[in-house]
Amino acid sequence: SNLNINDVLGNYSLTLIDALDTLAVMGNSSEFQKAVKLVIDTVSFDKDSTVQVFEATIRVLGSLLSAHIIITDTKQPFGDMTIKDYDNELLHLAHDLAVRLLPAFENTKTGIPYPRVNLKKGVPPDSHNETCTAGAGSLLVEFGILSRLLGDSTFEWVARRAVKALWSLRSNNTGLLGNVVNIQTGHWVGKQSGLGAGSDSFYEYLLKSYILFGEKEDLEMFNAAYQNIQNHLRRGREACNEGEGDPPLYVNVNMYTGQLMNTWIDSLQAFFPGLQVLIGDVEDAICLHAFYYAIWKRYGALPERYNWQLQAPDVPFYPLRPELVESTYLLYQATKNPFYLHVGMDILQSLEKYTKAKCGYATLHHVVEKTKEDRMESFFLSETCKYLYLLFDEENPVHKSGNKFMFTTEGHVVSVDERFRSSLWEDILPGEGQSAHKAKATELKAANFSSNCNRVPDERRYLLPLKSNYMRQIDRMVGLI
Repeated sequence: SNLNINDVLGNYSLTLIDALDTLAVMGNSSEFQKAVKLVIDTVSFDKDSTVQVFEATIRVLGSLLSAHIIITDTKQPFGDMTIKDYDNELLHLAHDLAVRLLPAFENTKTGIPYPRVNLKKGVPPDSHNETCTAGAGSLLVEFGILSRLLGDSTFEWVARRAVKALWSLRSNNTGLLGNVVNIQTGHWVGKQSGLGAGSDSFYEYLLKSYILFGEKEDLEMFNAAYQNIQNHLRRGREACNEGEGDPPLYVNVNMYTGQLMNTWIDSLQAFFPGLQVLIGDVEDAICLHAFYYAIWKRYGALPERYNWQLQAPDVPFYPLRPELVESTYLLYQATKNPFYLHVGMDILQSLEKYTKAKCGYATLHHVVEKTKEDRMESFFLSETCKYLYLLFDEENPVHKSGNKFMFTTEGHVVSVDERFRSSLWEDILPGEGQSAHKAKATELKAANFSSNCNRVPDERRYLLPLKSNYMRQIDRMVGLI
């Protein structure tokens, strides 16, 4: 019930594991090798500990798989990250954890998993039957990678079944999904449809699992979802950088009617411009990013919830979240506009000024008063720092090695690799692997609303990404001027 405390710690060296590939991306092979050995020697999941299936998957499973892929990559793009006598220990650890998470998918009438599981005993007897859309529907990338590395379809199959079950529950009227569902009845308990907490990574993983695995049905679901988001959640003028009216904003609506449900947005929604960059909707991404950056400029951080009608935080804490930095990084990659380097510098200086503590960086308890909490979430090292580092490191192997990389929702680096585009079980389970629906990477087209996939032209590169009158309009919207 306390929004501010997310029971993700799990008693299994969460921060150490979550930060593994950050060390590799920074080229620090000695620390990477030391950290990997520490994980191999000390981490065990054989614990009487109840964890969130979603958080354990994206923070722990995803990082173990990312580090394993980095260690075993024959090209070694980040420098020598090999481990002497490495015998797939991280992959075995990932497999062990995933097996302990599998009971969450059993005894649910819909195939949508329970939100929590005990690593030793399975689903707790007092477990809730309610889970959020993002938590249940954002397991496909990590479970899919594990399945394809092991040649065991089980993990991808349960994750894909959960995605399809959620997708089948969308509204007939709007095509939207709610944010909380009963896993036994399939009834929506939370009817809010938005892009923030409870929904965010569900949409992200429809696209990213397509990019990684090439399953055409994932792209078809994403395109349909994106079109419904544009039709029902987007408010404001049609074009970002021209025309009259309010700047575009994505609001929270009732999934059945499309009617506005409240006047707040949350900081997790700041990931969406980055997703729009990946689908090619760069113009719209520029506008939405500018709105979140204006809020950052006002407070030196992003409040967890911001009420755009009252121009004030509804929930005032900031747990060092990465979403605005992530979108800044992706927009810089897409446009190469130095404006985004300035945004990154601004964010970096705010973090140094307001969140730095004696032993790390602290959650801001209140973005106005700048009071701190004795807590540094693991995603600060796995995402916030990594995206900031990559924003300024033009020569990083992520950009220069010739390999294609994708980031998971927890910021873990995964190479976009041919081996993930074929599943060893397709012959055994015809239809399950959707081999008939394999799509080429070139088929990536979004049902875009306000723009197309053209890169921002060179002559605009050294102008502000938004015309100054639209910039001022956004600043006024958040009370900056």
